[in-house]
Amino acid sequence: MFGFEGENAREKVIVLFTMCFALGMAMLDNTVVNVALPTISRELGAGVSELQWIVDGYVLVFASLLLTGGIAGDRYGRKKVFLTGLVVFTLASALCGLSQSTTQLIAARAFQGVGAALLMPGTLSIITVTFPPHERAKAIGLWAGMSGVALALGPTVGGLMVERLGWQSVFFLNVPIGIVAVVTASRTVRESVSEVTRELDIPGLLLGSGALFSATYALIEANELGWSDPLIVGMLVASAVLTVSFLLFERQSPKAMLPLRFFRIPAFSAGATVAFSVSFGMFATFFFMSLYMQLIRGYSAFQAGVRFLPMTVLIIVTAPNAGRYASKHGSRIPMTFGLLLAGTGLLLLSRISIETPYLLMAPVFAIMGIGIGATMAPMTAAVMNAVGPERAGLGSATTNSAREVGGVFGIALLGTILTTRLNTVLAPALAPLGLAPATQASIETTAGHGTLDPSQLAGLPVEQRGAVVAAFRESWMNGFRLSLLVAGLVLLIAAVVANRFIPGRAHAREVTAAARVGDASALEVS
Repeated sequence: MFGFEGENAREKVIVLFTMCFALGMAMLDNTVVNVALPTISRELGAGVSELQWIVDGYVLVFASLLLTGGIAGDRYGRKKVFLTGLVVFTLASALCGLSQSTTQLIAARAFQGVGAALLMPGTLSIITVTFPPHERAKAIGLWAGMSGVALALGPTVGGLMVERLGWQSVFFLNVPIGIVAVVTASRTVRESVSEVTRELDIPGLLLGSGALFSATYALIEANELGWSDPLIVGMLVASAVLTVSFLLFERQSPKAMLPLRFFRIPAFSAGATVAFSVSFGMFATFFFMSLYMQLIRGYSAFQAGVRFLPMTVLIIVTAPNAGRYASKHGSRIPMTFGLLLAGTGLLLLSRISIETPYLLMAPVFAIMGIGIGATMAPMTAAVMNAVGPERAGLGSATTNSAREVGGVFGIALLGTILTTRLNTVLAPALAPLGLAPATQASIETTAGHGTLDPSQLAGLPVEQRGAVVAAFRESWMNGFRLSLLVAGLVLLIAAVVANRFIPGRAHAREVTAAARVGDASALEVS
């Protein structure tokens, strides 16, 4: 069945699909909310900083707890921790849909992140222990492909649901899926624990989470408070101190949740770097292009989502083929090729204007879809092969942590670049319009957060109102272009890293030979 062998082939397929659907649910929430952001902004009165927190509140908690979730599954039972995460995620999704304020929604999104961090590592580690070595690459390829598909489908699915059912529906969608996944997994997944016993690393968790939160807070809130504000400076200093403390502690701790020795394995380090970089660029693309299409171009949520289809379709087509190619020929070529395409696509998007026809953007989305699809599965396979099946939880959690941290910083840092550049350009653009000083100051304050409040324009003459809107849109585009330029450069640097450090064809042949004889030790890259 589906090319899998043995008497339990049907059971293995059911487990694989259950893990893929659970993964898809968690990954879908990374991007599905993006096209709902302008609607949430209007209905809940959220500025860009709050919109960043709605996205990053989920991703931040997700990233902070992923390594702990992987360790908990390896130690206390992968099925048990996976099911716990699935229940928490499903409940939190319902709370997101029921939220009546931005604060409630951000809190519920953070709760969602807890559930995702518990269930996500289990999806890959359960697959790793369910499938024998010679079938594992194919199963992981399907798993990684689902990850890319879920991320890619987010804007289109979200746009349709927001337009027809309201923004709450993008969260309520998870509830029936979660219930079915809990029932199916309870019946089909076998419990397993790692033979290598690991303890929970609470000090490491607190230090790492504190460092990540401090940096994210500073990046997002600097737009409102200013870079010289004592709180922002203090959070940046705290982030630096906590990061150094985390690395020092993890280096000497016998129960480190992130054993730094694994970063001596070139494929492991390069894979984590690529995971960070591809999410840095991908999250930025969905977040900022969704705002561009709706705030600047005036598309509806569904119209915006549909315009991502060239990227979506080509991720779906490319991802599984890239996984199969990587299992035979190594991950280096598809990862390098994919990152070059995705980075080039972002550089091309950084040149668009307010009037750029969609027909010119569609081929760029297609190029990026091929690039992202070619990167995702080979990237995961490279990391998992580097650590071996006994460290499946660690490999899965590290890959996904790097990916989620990349998403956090992609939205936080690039969002700050956008709004900082917007503020720099907007004031001179408004100066010649003859606005009253108080009116101009008020417009600059509200628009500086990334959105233009219509109430600020209500008392202005029609021509002056149009000139203010035009100045805001052009200033916004100035920051938008700079943000995508930075994201594109990050992906091109990641392409160089992949080409230099990811194993190629020779290692792929060694892995295949080792898998056939069950020699897991040969999976490590020396």
